[in-house]
Amino acid sequence: MENIARVRLSPRLQMAADMVRTGVKAADIGTDHAYLPVYLVQNKICPEVVAADLKAKPLANACSTVNAYGLADKIALRLSDGLDKIEPGEAADIILAGMGGDLITDIIGRASWVCNSAKQLVIQPMTRAETVREFLCRRGFKILQENACMEGDKCYLAICARYDGLSRKVLTPSYFYLGELPSCREQAAIEFISRLHRRLKKRTDALTASGSNPAETAQLKETLKRISEVLDEPLDSRQTI
Repeated sequence: MENIARVRLSPRLQMAADMVRTGVKAADIGTDHAYLPVYLVQNKICPEVVAADLKAKPLANACSTVNAYGLADKIALRLSDGLDKIEPGEAADIILAGMGGDLITDIIGRASWVCNSAKQLVIQPMTRAETVREFLCRRGFKILQENACMEGDKCYLAICARYDGLSRKVLTPSYFYLGELPSCREQAAIEFISRLHRRLKKRTDALTASGSNPAETAQLKETLKRISEVLDEPLDSRQTI
């Protein structure tokens, strides 16, 4: 491997890689070109990785990458709908990056074996992060940390969670929108929260103007109030994730 170039990750994939535990096997679901699995093995973060994808063409791309880096003995390729073809013993850390929140919850919901304190989820939802957080909290997962990064003009989020069996039904709706991001000192986290505020403000204004769904309107107003409080906090007073 000394004579083979090392793969470099985009900021959003690097953010996900940084949440993977050292020394454990991992599975990258929706791997596409398998850059993340190659990075994890090359940097001795994971001894073995399963690179899985639903479609044959992305998996063929992954195969080309794995072979180019000489890692066919460390990275197993798997044609799989989510975690359907992944055995529990093949991965302790499960990475679900670059897909929508609804798809992420569907994949996790179909794999009961991830409800295990020895497993860890590294999730990067492209949409509906609030749906993912609510799903995790109500299914007995604890959100351990969150981070955000900029890639061009886009702002990405990453969530790290682990099962502890506790149902967190008392959490407020604002938590499902913010999660652990208020504890993050990264400037990108502030940008993510600011963009969230603008999106929810637009939705709230539309609901208020139409007079429809007063319950959702009230809930969103409370959430916006909490988001405003977070944005007013000094960045250097936040806990480091």
